[in-house]
Amino acid sequence: MTEQAKVPAIRFAGFTDPWEQRKLSEVATFGGGHTPPMADPDNYEDGYVLWVTSQDVKSNYLDRTTTQITEKGAKELTLYPAGSLVMVTRSGILRHTLPVAELRKPSTINQDIRVILPQGECCGEWLLQFFISHNKELLLEFGKTGTTVESVDFGKIKDMLLYMPSTVEQRQIGDFFAKLDSLITLHQRKYDKLVILKKSMLEKMFPKDGESVPEIRFAGFTDPWEQRKLGDVTDSFSGGTPDVSHTSYYGGSIPFIRSAEINSDKTELFLTEKGLDNSSAKIVERGTVLYALYGATSGEVGIAAIKGAINQAILALSPHTGNDPLFLASWLRREKARIVDTYLQGGQGNLSGSIVKELSFALPQQKEQQVIGSFFSRLDNLITLHQRKLELLQNIKKSLLDKMFV
Repeated sequence: MTEQAKVPAIRFAGFTDPWEQRKLSEVATFGGGHTPPMADPDNYEDGYVLWVTSQDVKSNYLDRTTTQITEKGAKELTLYPAGSLVMVTRSGILRHTLPVAELRKPSTINQDIRVILPQGECCGEWLLQFFISHNKELLLEFGKTGTTVESVDFGKIKDMLLYMPSTVEQRQIGDFFAKLDSLITLHQRKYDKLVILKKSMLEKMFPKDGESVPEIRFAGFTDPWEQRKLGDVTDSFSGGTPDVSHTSYYGGSIPFIRSAEINSDKTELFLTEKGLDNSSAKIVERGTVLYALYGATSGEVGIAAIKGAINQAILALSPHTGNDPLFLASWLRREKARIVDTYLQGGQGNLSGSIVKELSFALPQQKEQQVIGSFFSRLDNLITLHQRKLELLQNIKKSLLDKMFV
């Protein structure tokens, strides 16, 4: 690795000694593994021994594997202890990142994984975070090019030089990042549970095909839902794009909402009044349901967070009096996969306003619409809150990794 400063930008109080340069092979030992013959079912059936492959190394800590092997399958493999580090050394994922994780349970590995066992003065938690902090640099320096499958030169990794602090400072750094990782995992799990809850409630709080009431309803509502077409209960229109060759059409104060921005309160482009007047772009008010018609975002639904102009890839839906926009947006989100599968075979092509207006759905009375729409709006806000907390913690960790290692 390239020469760097011998102390990090941020340190815990009380540590002042410079970090010392060491070879990885001086502070760790290494191991490998292989794949038990798959033709022999006795190597796999009813197995309980963890067996790590590249697809398992998706987070920084590993306590389960996709495949378990039997004692017979593991007979010629080494069972590495908890606390060992596993590194993916051969996989297509190495085009983008160098996966490294700490084993939380004793495990065996296959031939695409290498094990690093910290020894003596080397703290495993610190070494894990070192690899994470230098991920891109290590991949650039040790990645093999021109091979059929992406790989890294683990022989060179074993001999690489790294700067290390004292064992006490290593432990403090390792413990700090372990706690930060636990907090990130906690918020990730909360976020994942909310996403799963929303998916489940979208299925249960709207009637199934052929039924007039949903499986779950709020108390006090008993009337059957009525079958309607979306075009019967909304007014709709699409927008347009001003000619990009006219610079006077852009750079104004009117937010120009494109399909990738229907769930955002910011836009990349702004139109002038002249650009709006000389194009088919149309203004939408805050709270309008926005439906993406074209490209990769087809079928996505948003509620306009700002007043702005829309382009031709967006259909604006304004519910008639007595119908709730949040309810309609929730139903459209629920139906996204079905609509895309029905009208965009193979994910190709575009939706159209005429297709969307002909969509048929069950509609309750206004009050029940409002209660359902508000429920999903609050759930969406909670999901967004946890997503932002998660992103904040991830950004904090990334920044600290840059400043607490050399």
